[in-house]
Amino acid sequence: MVPILFTGGTISMRLDPATGAAVPALSGREILDHVPGLAAIAEVEGEDVSRLPGPHVTPEHMWRLARRAAAWLERPDVQGLVVTHGTDTLEETAYLLDLLLLSEKPVVMVGAIRTISEAGWDGPANLLAAVRVAATPESTGRGVLVVMNEQILTASEAQKIHTESAGSFASPEFGPVGVLDAGKVLYVRRATRHGGWTGAGADAGLRVARLETTVDLVKSAAGTDDRFLRCSLAAGATGIVIEAMGRGNLPPAMKPGIEAASAAGVPVVLASRYGAGSVQERYGYSGGGHDLATLGVIFAGRLNGLKARMKLMVALACTRDHQQLAAIFAETT
Repeated sequence: MVPILFTGGTISMRLDPATGAAVPALSGREILDHVPGLAAIAEVEGEDVSRLPGPHVTPEHMWRLARRAAAWLERPDVQGLVVTHGTDTLEETAYLLDLLLLSEKPVVMVGAIRTISEAGWDGPANLLAAVRVAATPESTGRGVLVVMNEQILTASEAQKIHTESAGSFASPEFGPVGVLDAGKVLYVRRATRHGGWTGAGADAGLRVARLETTVDLVKSAAGTDDRFLRCSLAAGATGIVIEAMGRGNLPPAMKPGIEAASAAGVPVVLASRYGAGSVQERYGYSGGGHDLATLGVIFAGRLNGLKARMKLMVALACTRDHQQLAAIFAETT
């Protein structure tokens, strides 16, 4: 059996006649009524968790979703799980679930780019593909997957790269881990599943008992200074992720903010603002990666800023020790 958790997003939307703009409208049952052939793949059971546009999803919503997913995955009759989601925050939710859920059973995230009111509504085809992947034994042990446009992506690599193309999701550096070919699930490689540390969790199936959600994301640009870093500190941020340039470099005017964070015991994690490649201690000039490492900055490896923020939320719920935090992020190098 493959449960489907419906959370909203464009897959649940239709155009409002009064405004001509898309709004959430469809229940899970109404979506399933437009997906022929599901019964031939697996027995499915739908649950309406929420009906939210992607930008309305918060880490707290993701946490509650993880709890529901964990409860379903504990059932012995469940082969795998499918979650429908708004595409604007789908990659963040997918990666957070990948960090939190312990089950080896596949969890597949899916969405749509077009609404039921538009020609070429891709919701039914994407959902059918997602159920195929969740019901396939070869998907076991691969962590959380994203299935869009007949491509299978792993949660740590999936990125939304286009605002409204059918091919909006991709793994820019390594490509998909699999595809659907004439309805057959075909895996072409196995990606490393990041994570692996153990944390005391009060809830079955979850590594931690809560999230530390007060983690900010700051983007670097030519000539930026430390004002946003200082704003984060003043607002009580418990962690900061910076999307840096290149291999992990920043304008030197941002350094005083990092020094202030270090003095306050607030960890700073460095990711790249680009879609591929890792951050490393390559450059030694002021603001270069090697220089920043001496200030205690933690490097996020190949994670982009969105995913590094999710990981820091989970990591801070496990430990506040700087060395342990650095070790957790070293797993993604």
